[in-house]
Amino acid sequence: MKIYFCGSIRAGRQDADLYGRLINQLQAYGTVLTEHVGSKQLDDSEKTMTDKAIHDRDVDWLTSCDVVVAEVTQPSLGVGYEIGRAVAMNKKILCLFRPSPDKRLSAMISGADNGTSFIAKNYKEEDAANIFREFLS
Repeated sequence: MKIYFCGSIRAGRQDADLYGRLINQLQAYGTVLTEHVGSKQLDDSEKTMTDKAIHDRDVDWLTSCDVVVAEVTQPSLGVGYEIGRAVAMNKKILCLFRPSPDKRLSAMISGADNGTSFIAKNYKEEDAANIFREFLS
């Protein structure tokens, strides 16, 4: 299985460690095409790529993946774009959101939840393994 993991890069890296832990769990189910999203430091090749090259590479990965898992707690234009493209490609999508008093999930994400091909879940990190098992089985 090819898994496309989405998480904030340019909009803020404060959740990079969490992304890394989630990606490690997802690797039990297949290849995570975007494992760099969970790296604290992006490698030099990522830093020297043009925006066009990053876009085209990521759309190629998105096209080839079987499922999309997006951590959407940190708002990100890029993640929103990836989710929108994935919907248009009829990909199975899981969006994970950690609720807090100062953050609310976008209605465009929570409202898209149809219970089957698009799932938006509030979660705590300790629940991720069970959520992944249910979604990816």
